[in-house]
Amino acid sequence: MKKFSTIISILLIIGIIYYSFDSLMPSNGTPLSLPETQFSTERALIPLKEISKAPHFLGSEDHERVRLYLISHLKSMGLEVESQVGYVLQDELRTLVKPKNIIARIKGSNSKKSLMLLTHYDSAKIPSFGASDAGSGVVTILESIRAYLSKGKTPKNDIIILFTDSEELGLDGAKLFTNKHPWAKDVGLALNFEARGSGGPSNMILETNQGNANLIKSFIQANPEFPVASSLMYSIYKMLPNDTDSTVLREDGDIDSFFFAFIDDHFDYHTSNDTVENLDVETLQHQGSYLVPLLAYFADTDLTTLKSNEDFVYVNFPIIKMVSYPFSWILWMLIIAIGILLVFTYYGISIRKISIISIGKGFIAFLISLILCGVIGYFGWDLLQFMYPHYAEIQQGFTYNGHLYIAFFMFLSLGILFAVYHRFTKNEPPVGLFVAPLTLWVLINGIVYFYLKGAAFFIIPVFFGLFSFWLLIRKEKPNVILLTLLTAPALFFFSPLVQFFPVGLGLKMIVLSCIFTVLIFGLLVPIFGFYKQKKLLSILCLLLAIGFFIRSHLTSSFSEERQKPNSLVYYQDSDKETCYWITYDSVLDDWTKGYLGERPEEAIKYVSNEADSKYNTGYTYASMAPQKNISPSSITIGIDTIINTNRKVTFTIRPDRKIHQITLYTDTTHIFKELRFNGEVAALDSLGNAFGNRSHNRLLSYYITDTDSLEVSYLTQGTKSVEFTCLEYSFDLLDHPKFSIPDRHMAMMPKPFVLTDAIVVKKTFVIDSLPTTQQDTLISMAPISYE
Repeated sequence: MKKFSTIISILLIIGIIYYSFDSLMPSNGTPLSLPETQFSTERALIPLKEISKAPHFLGSEDHERVRLYLISHLKSMGLEVESQVGYVLQDELRTLVKPKNIIARIKGSNSKKSLMLLTHYDSAKIPSFGASDAGSGVVTILESIRAYLSKGKTPKNDIIILFTDSEELGLDGAKLFTNKHPWAKDVGLALNFEARGSGGPSNMILETNQGNANLIKSFIQANPEFPVASSLMYSIYKMLPNDTDSTVLREDGDIDSFFFAFIDDHFDYHTSNDTVENLDVETLQHQGSYLVPLLAYFADTDLTTLKSNEDFVYVNFPIIKMVSYPFSWILWMLIIAIGILLVFTYYGISIRKISIISIGKGFIAFLISLILCGVIGYFGWDLLQFMYPHYAEIQQGFTYNGHLYIAFFMFLSLGILFAVYHRFTKNEPPVGLFVAPLTLWVLINGIVYFYLKGAAFFIIPVFFGLFSFWLLIRKEKPNVILLTLLTAPALFFFSPLVQFFPVGLGLKMIVLSCIFTVLIFGLLVPIFGFYKQKKLLSILCLLLAIGFFIRSHLTSSFSEERQKPNSLVYYQDSDKETCYWITYDSVLDDWTKGYLGERPEEAIKYVSNEADSKYNTGYTYASMAPQKNISPSSITIGIDTIINTNRKVTFTIRPDRKIHQITLYTDTTHIFKELRFNGEVAALDSLGNAFGNRSHNRLLSYYITDTDSLEVSYLTQGTKSVEFTCLEYSFDLLDHPKFSIPDRHMAMMPKPFVLTDAIVVKKTFVIDSLPTTQQDTLISMAPISYE
């Protein structure tokens, strides 16, 4: 009978864990045959295929194609559409962009505040087709609006549809709308749809400057079918450097928003694999399952009542969907849990059901397990990178076989846990052993109260654990099946986190998977304590771990299904009249070696490392290249005059070819009293200097939308000369008529997050120190040293 109960409890645990994942999202998409009033993934895929048939980053030809297509699509739905175009100068990023937002509006019958549906339509620079990020968001909105309009109902609130531009370059379209469009003041709530992968459940995250209580209450009342949301995720999100358009709405416009983003298959993020074929239809359906009920609810809800001074803890839970309660409960729940643990422990000791020795063994076993698994997880990613150096080419930090590594570390941790508990707690009753994990969980919740209140729902499984603790004290042979069911909240809450952290943050966070495996195991001690075959379970878990590692090893190499990201840049230094092949790659392949050779030299020998990227990736190797004589832009002076003791200069950089980006450098010793770029004025610091806090020589990066030139106007004190260096980027290396670069092998793809497949032309010029007339001002060539 005991063996039967053990098998049933193991199957129950496996079933609960499986359901904790399966219940997060729809199991499939929906067909084209659905009624017009319902969301259909098949219908949504039709415009997505058109949007994502080519990369459409800002400045590319397909960017304009997608913009015109979306305008036409919205007009075909009977909506009036407008474009918002204007320059956005970001002082902190030192970037200038001219985004082209697409905006439409559905008039409501009695609108006090507007509901806004938001996503961006530009894809990431160079390689990405943008099917998930954020074509999925675009078609989620299009299909949901189509279904809503098919009902023939007039909303109470105005509904604004905003497809922002240049999100990928710095959230510029959102800034343009929030700070310069009159409709921004009307917005009471935004629903934003995003992606950082190509599959998996979509997480709801809040953006608000106030308390979230009314927003959470409204979200629950809207009743989406598959909510995946927790206050922990937003607490973590706020600590990370990743922002979305919703961040701009909150910071610049005090506009509350929900944003929804999926993160699985993170290896597809911003790559040429972000295609409609790789987007999971279940994920797209999940996005629709959010928007359809939320659109129906907030279209008719008074959006002026959403502000609140109170914060709620919230978390999704199967069947009941959402659990929420005020932050004011956190301390009381913690105090109650501490009190119950102390009383139960004292009572157990007093009736001799718990021994001090048993408690001590429990602490030894649990802490040894936590330390061992934590150390393995902490150094695990470093060890994998040592064994497989080519993993460094996947900058997202989540490899194609990343899920196999998660399984490997999880089963390795379980193998260690069962082995340690077999060694140190043999023949000890589980009631005494359970004190250690309960104590640690209470301590964790104490830390949560002070530093991470969004994780305060961690206390809920602790209360279920305390109930199990009471049963262990009161009953000689408690029902193992009942004890297993009491672990369900822990398994539902924490099992997805074992996968979530390394998927979302990279395999460097595999340590969190190991730690959560130990912590979950601790809450299951009342069950595992009755298992007699811990040694056998340890061996089985270790064998499974070995199996997953072997499988991950067999899929560790690059292939047509798992492409190697690589990069190639043609760099022309017009100052020195030399040219180079350059790469960002650490591990070269046949394609890059064809230009850089078998033994390339470090790039720093040839060029300063102006390269920058999201992951701080710089140039690695370089070699000499043939001279192709790519014409640099022309520089002309418009104004050069003395105003009192200040010198005012205006010059214009006019490209002689199709380029996508201009980056301008000047030494940090040059102090500017005023800076204007295409008429946009740079903010002044506390000393009255423009861009006065520059830590490096980069003055501005200008991302070109059309065939614009860059006009720079500056005011300096005195008449000394100012030296500038201009780097021009065009992302046409593989298509340029002066080059004959062969296509990549099928097992390769352009490296994301860097300026690859580019032609870069460097030119240095000096505005001389003795101005005469506008026509006589000299621009001379000179070298420059910069970081």
